[in-house]
Amino acid sequence: MTALPPAALAEALHRNSPRFQPAVTPWHSLAVHGGVLLLWVLLLWAAFQDNSLLAWSVGVVYASYDTVLLLFVAWQTRGLWRDRRGLLRDPSTPSRHAAPGCADATDARHQDVGRPSLGVIIAAHNEAAVLPVTLHALLTQGDRPDQILIADDGSSDGTAQWLRQHCGLGTPEPGQLSIDSPIHPGLRWLRLPHGGKARALNAALPLLDTDIVLTVDADTLLEPGAVAAVRQAFAQEASLAAATGVITPVCAPGLTGRVMEGFQTYEYIRNFLSRHAWAQHNSLLLVSGAFAAFRRQAVIQVGGFDPDCLVEDYELIHRLHRHSHRRGLGWTVRVLGQAQARTEAPSTLMAFLRQRRRWFGGFLQTQYWYRDMVGNPALGTLGTRMLPVKAADTLQPLYGITAFCLLLGFLAVGQYQVVLPALSVIGLKTFIDLIYHLWSVRLYRQWVGDARRASPARALLAALAEPFTFQLLRHTAAAWGWWSVLTGRTHWGAQARGGLAAQARMP
Repeated sequence: MTALPPAALAEALHRNSPRFQPAVTPWHSLAVHGGVLLLWVLLLWAAFQDNSLLAWSVGVVYASYDTVLLLFVAWQTRGLWRDRRGLLRDPSTPSRHAAPGCADATDARHQDVGRPSLGVIIAAHNEAAVLPVTLHALLTQGDRPDQILIADDGSSDGTAQWLRQHCGLGTPEPGQLSIDSPIHPGLRWLRLPHGGKARALNAALPLLDTDIVLTVDADTLLEPGAVAAVRQAFAQEASLAAATGVITPVCAPGLTGRVMEGFQTYEYIRNFLSRHAWAQHNSLLLVSGAFAAFRRQAVIQVGGFDPDCLVEDYELIHRLHRHSHRRGLGWTVRVLGQAQARTEAPSTLMAFLRQRRRWFGGFLQTQYWYRDMVGNPALGTLGTRMLPVKAADTLQPLYGITAFCLLLGFLAVGQYQVVLPALSVIGLKTFIDLIYHLWSVRLYRQWVGDARRASPARALLAALAEPFTFQLLRHTAAAWGWWSVLTGRTHWGAQARGGLAAQARMP
């Protein structure tokens, strides 16, 4: 067995000292956040001052804001179309432009620095139902990870028994690391008391001696070639500090599961295209903790993962960006279209609401902690565009719920001079969404190189139904997230496994 690293290093990662909370909120942050709130108050006031479409101005602003973001993403992702030679133009990989007959010219930031070593951390708490298939997907990669560390976060199910029986691992003492598996070289088991995902990752991080660390949730299956794509991206771009793969949600079998999977599939498509769009300006703030890659020394340098945050992956990217800007390091964050995975997603209404409550609550936490970055011109596009958009997103659910309730109210009292123009706006927005859905699905299928990933027909159905179903669910979960943060009732909660568990196979 191997002892844990020196207490000072482990404690430094747990303390998370680099996270700085400004004592005074800067004026630019106050202006952005205050402006979003003030606009909502004015639009709500207008609802009781007019009998025309102006009474539903909050709905017009809500629809317009979303449309502007869609147009931004569509424009920024246009380079993902295949060129005449059939090659995928994916700016998440190094850009190469050469005249016919000439050698490719490569930017200095993208010089090949050799084949970096890559290790995987799987933080698992009671994941025996899905851990076998997750591990199998890693062990059967064409480019296998150099190390795989199971950070067992105090599991009380059959995780320990499975690791002993099927991986040949000896049971380490609490707080210690096993020797390599005799069946799968490079696979080790770190046994920890239950402390949450961030603490498990922090405990495992110093035990790897690889250049790149890949964090993979125990309910996430990497597609063939995913590890190779990650390793290649970090080898080609020395400034790359963090990256996320493209993830597809998987829900439990059955009608409810299929419906939830359908909505979430197209939500994920739009989200990953949006991430690609913002990455073009080095303003990507969200990598998916279910499948994320980091330059290991960069994560250690900024203090590891934050155990106090509900969304430790999101918070860490803020810290990496700020550290890079303050020291002029030029770190970048990307989404890698050729690194793909499937992950367990909520299959029931309540499971979905609980997940999104936690996500939105963690988003609010992070937005508050890093409020000094919002509107800060020193951060470039990140400070002047991306973070103000995130500031607007904190109240976007309030805008959406208000617009929906006002429309119902106008309909109930017979104010058709408001309702009919509002329905026209909704119809126009739905048409735009339909066009964007078709565009995004086709673009996504070319980007990831798999035509089976999304159906245009199902995308159209999702676009028609989403505004009055799935979108309201997201806003409800966001309102719950606001309540949880304001009342201090923040906790993870457990998620039932039904999608990937059905696919589990012993490696």
